Amino acid sequence: MHLQRLWLSDFRSYTTAELTFAPGLTALLGANGQGKTNIMEAVAYLATLSSFRGAPNEALVRRGAAGAVLRAEAEREGRALLIEAEITPSGRGRVQINRHRLARTRDLLGALRVSVFSPDDLELVKGGPAERRRYLDETLVARRPAADVLRTDLDRILRQRNALLKQAGGRLTPEIDATLAVWDAKLVEVGEALAEARAALIEDLAPSLAGAYDDVAGRPAHVLATYEAPWRATGLAAALEAARRDELRRGTSLVGPHRDDLLLTIDDLPSRTHASQGEQRSLALALRLAAHRVVTESTGTPPILLLDDVFSELDPDRSWALLTHLPLGQTLLSSATGLPPGTTPEQIYRIEDGSLRLS
Repeated sequence: MHLQRLWLSDFRSYTTAELTFAPGLTALLGANGQGKTNIMEAVAYLATLSSFRGAPNEALVRRGAAGAVLRAEAEREGRALLIEAEITPSGRGRVQINRHRLARTRDLLGALRVSVFSPDDLELVKGGPAERRRYLDETLVARRPAADVLRTDLDRILRQRNALLKQAGGRLTPEIDATLAVWDAKLVEVGEALAEARAALIEDLAPSLAGAYDDVAGRPAHVLATYEAPWRATGLAAALEAARRDELRRGTSLVGPHRDDLLLTIDDLPSRTHASQGEQRSLALALRLAAHRVVTESTGTPPILLLDDVFSELDPDRSWALLTHLPLGQTLLSSATGLPPGTTPEQIYRIEDGSLRLS
């Protein structure tokens, strides 16, 4: 997979911009606040239809503009690929592949794949469970786009079920009980399928995660990832029944895959609370590298690597270790502090005040 050309119109800080990319490494250099991450975000948006920074659509449209347009030309398995996306603050944009409008935006998933490394990745280790669940689900979708159905169905079921629990006001009337039974059955079906997919993914990630951590940290360690879902011991149906009183009292769904976690340990100690800052950064990088490798093995094509200013958060040893263990394929690298020693990009863009200069 090779991203060849990218056009931006009214996206973030850019009125217009056009970039070409080398098959190997392209570097984007410039001071903070010049728009490097915006370019990375545009590429990732065309792959996932979401911002890896967690920004809503209205934040992606340049101030004063009615909407933004992104276009990318790529080559995948010898075939030309043109992806076009219109972004509006209301979220009612359009997406086209090779000039054909998609009936469902979900149909874009898998056309272009990316792996994103950013300074925020430390939250995968230090942050709450939501970031780790997101990591698992995004990896599932990158590996098999059909998995997005499980994720969106779960969100829809939980919205409906939570609304019903709030409506109940702590009282279980026959009508509430009957309706809850319907949503419970849906939650059990989708929730158990998603949890099973996550657990299987973690098993596939395990060998790559251990190896990637050793590579990045520069020393061997026992790294373990475990899917933490206590309800799986009895099954989701039984767990929902046991939690019924508490859920009615609190007006929300308390058990299920939306509350699960990915437990990470280094040498049998929880990495979130016992690992050093350096160990946590190494583990965050290892998680991204492991996901990239698993997706490559599953699809036969390496995703495009987006390294968004990660070297500003790494010491020289870890920067060098990451560079020397990057998998083959196309990489886009941004940096506000210059390039680590030994970096040999095929082309460099210098960005200043929204202006792009190829050198």
